Amino acid sequence: MIDMLSAYFDILAGKKKPRFHALRSRDTGLNRLDLEGADAGVLWEVHDAALDGLAAGVREKSSRPDNANLLELKQAISRRLLSSCNFCERRCGAKRTSGKTGTCGVPVRSRYASEFFHFGEEAELVPSHTIFFTGCNFSCVYCQNHDIATSPAAGSVADPASLARSIDRGRERGSRNVNFVGGNPDPHLHTCLDIISLLRSDVPVVWNSNAYASREAMKLLGGAVDIYLSDFRYGDNGCAEEYSDVPEYWETVTRNLLLSYRQAELMLRHLVLPGHLDCCTAPIMAWVARNLPGVRFNLMFQYRPEHEAHLHPGIDRSLTAEETVRARSLARDYGIKAA
Repeated sequence: MIDMLSAYFDILAGKKKPRFHALRSRDTGLNRLDLEGADAGVLWEVHDAALDGLAAGVREKSSRPDNANLLELKQAISRRLLSSCNFCERRCGAKRTSGKTGTCGVPVRSRYASEFFHFGEEAELVPSHTIFFTGCNFSCVYCQNHDIATSPAAGSVADPASLARSIDRGRERGSRNVNFVGGNPDPHLHTCLDIISLLRSDVPVVWNSNAYASREAMKLLGGAVDIYLSDFRYGDNGCAEEYSDVPEYWETVTRNLLLSYRQAELMLRHLVLPGHLDCCTAPIMAWVARNLPGVRFNLMFQYRPEHEAHLHPGIDRSLTAEETVRARSLARDYGIKAA
């Protein structure tokens, strides 16, 4: 497994810096004072050119102390998007800066339910300093974190400076990463970028999400994330709409997983749903085998019929032993080394 996450382990060993350090040192050529008033199209053009140059290893010609670095530019663009929010592929356009909320219900000021050292994540990640943001852009009828996901106004206000200090202290105490989760972290992208900008430790950044981010959000995450820890739940759009009220799931998630695979290191989670091995588990494994060779694949069997699952015949039960055996057999058939 270590070979799959070589860059991550190099950071832990002190051989590399987390990716966000390079964003901080990349001059965009834009004066900080001009960021708020500049045309949005210009900001994106400069952002994309700077990110492409960074990825290609192109050296900067010069740098000025009053110019914004690439991470600051990402922060500025994320604030712009809040006026017509499209952090996720629902693209609801909520004017969050005016007090409006969209499908996820998340206000402009992020809130979080808890933060702590998590020992229940994948072995490579623990202890993981997890920050559980409230609210979610999915409406999963079987949500096992429904108390957090359906309560976007609950919890504490997420102060970036305070959380950054806590993350740095956690790194000193032995955390292996900071893990932005929820709910779902996508509606909190602006806050997470602010937190990252204030970090002083060499802590790897994990983006633990449902992989339903918009193209714009994926661009902003580019270079800021070390590991995408992504959920791949449905192999069929009909299932996604029925159980999570999510349109165009397959097209969006497969697009984002390919982007994640190119941008950083990727870990996949697939929660096996009862009665959904043919429509979801098998197609997912077939696609992963073709498109994401060698990816870390966590095959999860802890489905429980919680929240409103009892209202949906077919998923109102736990997995059978036969379903567990067949899921493992499918993984072997597709050549996936599932944990």
